[in-house]
Amino acid sequence: MITLPTSPRLQPLVITLKIDVKWPLNPMRMHSRKPPGKTGWPFLGETLEFLSTGWNGHPEKFIFDRIARYSSNIFKTSLLGHETAVFCGPTANKFLFSNEYKLVRMWVPDYVNKLFPSKSSASDEAMKMRKSFPDFLKPEALQRYIGVMDDVTQKHFSAEWENHEVVAVYPLIKRFAFVIACKLFISVDNPHHIARFAHPFDALVSGIFSIPIDIPGMQFNKAVKGAKLIRKELVDVIKQRKIDLEEGKADPKQDVLSHMIVTNGDDMTDSDIANKLIALLLGGHDTIASTCTSIVRYLAELPHIYEGVYKEQMEIAKSKGPNELLNWDDINKMKYSWNVACEALRLSPPFQGTFREVLADFNFNGFSIPKGWKIYWSTNGVHKNPEFFPEPLKFDPSRYEGAGPARYTYVPFGGGARMCPGKEFARLEILVFMHHVTKRFRWQKTVPDEKIVVDPMPVPSKGLPAPWVSFCGSASQALS
Repeated sequence: MITLPTSPRLQPLVITLKIDVKWPLNPMRMHSRKPPGKTGWPFLGETLEFLSTGWNGHPEKFIFDRIARYSSNIFKTSLLGHETAVFCGPTANKFLFSNEYKLVRMWVPDYVNKLFPSKSSASDEAMKMRKSFPDFLKPEALQRYIGVMDDVTQKHFSAEWENHEVVAVYPLIKRFAFVIACKLFISVDNPHHIARFAHPFDALVSGIFSIPIDIPGMQFNKAVKGAKLIRKELVDVIKQRKIDLEEGKADPKQDVLSHMIVTNGDDMTDSDIANKLIALLLGGHDTIASTCTSIVRYLAELPHIYEGVYKEQMEIAKSKGPNELLNWDDINKMKYSWNVACEALRLSPPFQGTFREVLADFNFNGFSIPKGWKIYWSTNGVHKNPEFFPEPLKFDPSRYEGAGPARYTYVPFGGGARMCPGKEFARLEILVFMHHVTKRFRWQKTVPDEKIVVDPMPVPSKGLPAPWVSFCGSASQALS
């Protein structure tokens, strides 16, 4: 009630105000606002611009243009048909990594279910995957892989690279990484059998984050067909392995496939097992192939970096006896080589970022993020930010000496509960590759301006790092 003063000859005027208040109040909604940004076109949102910056070789442009426009490391957009908050920076990384399965969880678009049909969510499937093969990623298991990797790598270089003046590097590296993945994960090493898997995998990778139009000729349609072909091949392998296990012709611990059949065979169909193997083979070869190709490209562009890697690898090579394979101690001596690989992973991370789904309303940095929104977490938001990496486009392996980059600024393998479980596996394979490529060859780029396309991983636009690399025989001959 409010009393207003009136003239002395009049009675006071009394006004009663009725205020309608709804309880309970949500403090977050009272004091927060949604991140700045635009959602773009209906349904498409800003998806085409998001994808096109990658196709043009500069995926970070989408991120940094909006950070500058909105003066915020968190902004709103619409990607793949969903309102999305883009999170950039170490503080955001720490928040997301520490709240996995609490406030956020892994998310993939619904149309991906056409590629990997499952009754469970992508997040649940990812959690099951991590539980399916922990023994194969332990240090003792990884140490056993080194000899296999070394043997396969030597045979690969002898058969595919040596005695060629010019080679198509990226396709060869993809084949090399895929052979290792097939041998170690499913014990398939027949070249003709592996070849039947390889081509459909290329279509599948390109279609995962394409426009989801399933009509002939479109990339997504090719991905759907590729996934079906791979699944059919893998189901045949799974059925034969079950027979071999029953007859004692296969070891229950020989690889990931046997382990999955023995531990989950009653709970999963052959198709379910095949889907998990597809995800494992994708992660176990395509990301490594992209990274090794980037390393070859940077070593061609930076002779002084090549010399450092060559010197380190030759010292290891000279310590080995005839036909002696690399071992765990050798890998641990490759410190400079791994620093070089880390810098390649910073500048050309296989994954530019990943999506999360918001499980409950939360407030972060003064912005309210509603339940049901998606979050896109960006590696380039930190990797190419001069605030965290001075001269961010300069290739500088010394960044990883001593304590290395600040926490949550270097995240090519993610972090927290979603840290890539195959990080150490990838490190071994990359270093074995670097050992042999630098020990055997010296190369140069013949097309300096070849574009790198991110779709969704950084690959040479013509399938080659430069795109052609000229080899001058063995490294020792080239240096003499």
